[in-house]
Amino acid sequence: MANNHGETPSDEFLEQILGFPAYAGGAEPNLAGNDVVLAAMMLQLGSGCSFMQAAGMTIDHLVDCFRYGEFGVILDADSVVGRIGLTSLSLSLSDFYSVNRNYSTRLVLHIRDSRGRVTGAAATALDLLKDREVDAIIGPQKSVQANFVIGLGDAANVPIISFSATSPSLHTQSSYFVQTALNDAAQVDAIAAIVKYFRWSQVVFVYEDSDYGNGIIPYLSNAFQEVNARVSYRSVIPVSATDDFILKELYKMKTMQTRVFVVHCSSSLASKLFVQANEAEMMSEGYAWIVTSGLMDLFYSFDSNVVESMQGVLGVKPLVPRSRRLRSATARWKKLFLQDNPGISRAEMNLFGLWAYDTLWALAMAAEKVGFKEPSSLQNTSVLNSTDLFVTETSQTGPKLLGAISETTFKGLSGDFHLVKGQREPSSFQILNVVGNKAREVGIWTPSTRSLHARNENETSKNLTSITWPGESTNVPKGWEVPVSGKKLRIGVPATPVYKEFVNVQTDPQTNTTTFSGYIIDLFESVMAELPYAVRYEYVAFEATGSGSYDNLTFQVSQGNYDAAVGDITITEHRSQFVDFTLPIEEGGVSRTQKIKYENPNDKLIFLEPLTKKLWLTAIALFIFTGVALWILEHRVNKAFRGPRSEHVGLIFYIPFMSLVFANRERIVSNLARLVLVIWIFVVLILSSTYTASLSARLTAWQLQQADTNINVLIRNGDYVGCRKGSFIVNYLQSLGFEESKIRIYDSLDDFDVALDKGSAKGGITAFFSRTPHTDLFLSKYCNKYMKVGIPYSTQGFAYVFPKGSPLVADVSRAIIKLTDNHRKSAIKERWIRNSACSEDEPLASNAKWKSIDLKSFKILFGITAGITATCLVVFLVSYLYQNRDFIHRISNSGATTWSKIRAICKHFDQRDPKSFRCSRDKEDDGNSSPDLNVYPSHHRSTVVPISSEEMPTENVAANQSR
Repeated sequence: MANNHGETPSDEFLEQILGFPAYAGGAEPNLAGNDVVLAAMMLQLGSGCSFMQAAGMTIDHLVDCFRYGEFGVILDADSVVGRIGLTSLSLSLSDFYSVNRNYSTRLVLHIRDSRGRVTGAAATALDLLKDREVDAIIGPQKSVQANFVIGLGDAANVPIISFSATSPSLHTQSSYFVQTALNDAAQVDAIAAIVKYFRWSQVVFVYEDSDYGNGIIPYLSNAFQEVNARVSYRSVIPVSATDDFILKELYKMKTMQTRVFVVHCSSSLASKLFVQANEAEMMSEGYAWIVTSGLMDLFYSFDSNVVESMQGVLGVKPLVPRSRRLRSATARWKKLFLQDNPGISRAEMNLFGLWAYDTLWALAMAAEKVGFKEPSSLQNTSVLNSTDLFVTETSQTGPKLLGAISETTFKGLSGDFHLVKGQREPSSFQILNVVGNKAREVGIWTPSTRSLHARNENETSKNLTSITWPGESTNVPKGWEVPVSGKKLRIGVPATPVYKEFVNVQTDPQTNTTTFSGYIIDLFESVMAELPYAVRYEYVAFEATGSGSYDNLTFQVSQGNYDAAVGDITITEHRSQFVDFTLPIEEGGVSRTQKIKYENPNDKLIFLEPLTKKLWLTAIALFIFTGVALWILEHRVNKAFRGPRSEHVGLIFYIPFMSLVFANRERIVSNLARLVLVIWIFVVLILSSTYTASLSARLTAWQLQQADTNINVLIRNGDYVGCRKGSFIVNYLQSLGFEESKIRIYDSLDDFDVALDKGSAKGGITAFFSRTPHTDLFLSKYCNKYMKVGIPYSTQGFAYVFPKGSPLVADVSRAIIKLTDNHRKSAIKERWIRNSACSEDEPLASNAKWKSIDLKSFKILFGITAGITATCLVVFLVSYLYQNRDFIHRISNSGATTWSKIRAICKHFDQRDPKSFRCSRDKEDDGNSSPDLNVYPSHHRSTVVPISSEEMPTENVAANQSR
């Protein structure tokens, strides 16, 4: 904003353009008319006026040598950040124009003190905008102050540039707000990486109740969720909290299990907090404290007693690159700070000072780009006529200045200066550990890898240097403890269990004392004894009714009414949404139990059961085939196989059947027939032995009938099914397709026994569904009456229940594995759940059933038999056709019909073989030959074939008649 000529420049203006106070010791300035001083000022300013031109110039004329802009600064002058910021701004202004002497612009800073109040910041901002008509405002210092000042800057088109307001919510309020400090959300991933590195499963937030404190909490919560860490408690402390309030809150947190605390508050509140935490003995071994960058950056400003109370604290801080320029600026800054603040003996350049330095440097570069050639403000006529204090003129330079600073990039003291949508680009973070009076670096977090590593190691090493924890311990805190002074863990136990071998709760009516026993109770006590620390707990009977009692128990754990739940509780997807389960202590699966049904030995058709239908039909077919084969092979050569045709059929069935008992008297004379008969007797021997054994077993022992394993049959038939009260199986059965009205709930094993024995038709149930361990226990008592049916449905097993994020889950699971590996778990189970009382010789509940002998068992044997028999027949028929080839040839060449030829061949085959030795020997005994024989002469042999006159050819008949 150009100075109006003729006005006397203010002392503030002279001080800013000189880069040092225009007067010292409170004396009034006396520079007008002092040509030497004016010339020195010009040289200092590096303006375009020469030294000779400066001679005789007045201050009023001096301002014509350059263009300058006026900027406001709003800070809390009595605060640490305010003092550090003012010194850094002054040093940056001097350094910038010392380096850039040829620049034609100069900045004039109008510094205002907000006195730490929101109203003070608002009032000073209005004064700067209305009276000074500044082109930009550096500040305010606090996030709560920025909320109001941002609105004023947005209305006046004046950029509000803050190097100390770090709330993440500020940058979304206006495009005229520039955050040259890293906002608090940039550090949450680094803090979450620390929690993940040490495998802490839950943390406690401790933060102040202000915009600064509340702004980071949503981002921290999301970051912890990504690393599977749960926020177990949030301690919100008022900004004006007393020591007694803080101590009371600390004692409350001490009684909790979590030992990891993340602190985000102002330095003044943190000073009280850590002193009181040390008094409450919460800065001892086993505790872990993590502070945000705002506190870590102000660590060197804390009093010695506060630093002593913070021993072992971890913190994060944006990483500042080391450079020679940084060391030089830090040394000059300390000297200047001690000059400006003579009452302070210790000074340390912190991150807020570096950000302030870079902020002014960027603003000076942007001002040089803008140039301030035009009037900086556009007169708003409404301002002249309005009595509203909040109506200001609209800046013409502000939008240009905002665009210029957004595009400004350079390497500053704090690192690369680059704005992205009005925010500082995120950087890496240091991980610091408070040891003694120093904050020692133990690692670095980088946003590219999102992991921790030591500075001198590769980014993929993921190792930190040694850390000293509270209490001067080098042991990493496990993140939680069961407080000795706290209450005992309340362990919920189902009060009305069905399977008392697993869980049994009994109350003595006289003493009103409750005892807890059972396999799962004993196992839980053994598991807790294996933990590397002592845990005090007590059992509490959980009284509930209805089918969802176990769901209700797990829900009560999630609500904090119980610290854990122990029982035969199944892991389900629904329950796992609000509680955590340990590793399973028993196998999973849902089994189906039904009543055993035996086969009836008095069945009239039981004699058919040993063989299947296919085997019966095949055996009968082979029986007939063998009989026919024997008749064919023996008919021409054996007297016993001759006779009337009616006897031929009897022989076909008689010979194979009598061979079953080896009682056939007919002598077999053909070798081929003998071979067929020997093979058939071998088959009969095996088949009859197998049949006899199977039938004997069926008649002497009852056997289970095969139950239908398809659950849809039960649904289709409308059968009733049952399950245990309080079990998840009710919903599980409904998911399988059962109607709710078809599901019956029972309280005891005796009720199951009665219901299964009755069946659905008599008011009971057809099938009983239960967990596989429960089914095994039930069948161990009723193995002679019931059996498992089908394959168990796959589900998760039993487990212990803890609240979400409970650190006990991992340790208890490891103890379960240990007891399983050393077989102690099995020994505990054997004490409560013994093996079945049924003898192995008794029919156990299973899906076994007598199987009828199938055809495939005799496939090879029958194949051999049929093959040999068929081969014998083929050999015989080929031999017959060859020996009678002349006869066959004459018959085939005759003019008779096909049917006549077939009959002639069959009649020829039916005659006794004239060449047979046995046939010749029995010739006299046999008697007369047939009178209707027709002899066909042959050169080598004579064959007698009986042919009727109708079957003879026509020409032969005529020849006979002529004779």
